[in-house]
Amino acid sequence: MAAASGSVRLQRCIVSPAGRHSASLIFLHGSGDSGQGLRTWIKQVLNQDLTFQHIKVIYPTAPPRPYTPLKGGISNVWFDRFKISNDCPEHLESIDVTCQVLTDLINDEVKSGIRKNRILIGGFSMGGCMAMHLAFRNHQDVAGVFALSSFLNTASAVYQALQQSDGLLPELFQCHGTADELVLHAWGEETNSTLTSLGNGCSLTYKGPHRRLGL
Repeated sequence: MAAASGSVRLQRCIVSPAGRHSASLIFLHGSGDSGQGLRTWIKQVLNQDLTFQHIKVIYPTAPPRPYTPLKGGISNVWFDRFKISNDCPEHLESIDVTCQVLTDLINDEVKSGIRKNRILIGGFSMGGCMAMHLAFRNHQDVAGVFALSSFLNTASAVYQALQQSDGLLPELFQCHGTADELVLHAWGEETNSTLTSLGNGCSLTYKGPHRRLGL
């Protein structure tokens, strides 16, 4: 059962800007990871923290919950899935609960003086999917969205929201490794093709083994 909205305050790993804080980046980890784990991974890739002069980087951690692909085992995941595939329904109950919890995080940034059009939302794998739900269904006035090795289900509620939208949408950066064996490249291609048909597609394909961070 999903937690009641507003009942969870996410743990947050924060990298402060070097100078005056005037924008924020919310970076969501993949399934089973944590905010600190994602920060450490990025630091290993870059040989340094992901830091900016004016942007605060926020790595929240998904609250632990039963995860159906693990036969109900507890894991830090943003939402539940019926299976890891693009051809099944989305678990919208858990997705929508997390959208509300992450909205609280966005609102905290706004209360601190950061305009929503200065907030960038993205993530890796499941985190990228969550970022697209959060931005395209709930916060179309954020600065932008990025999705790394991520996909949306074929009948995603994100597509329905974009079909009904008549305003400007946040720009999307999407990239996906051709040799990804867990989140298939074909799923990312289908996601990008559908988003493009709805007026919001952007893709960068790179060659490489699965589960490597495309930075």
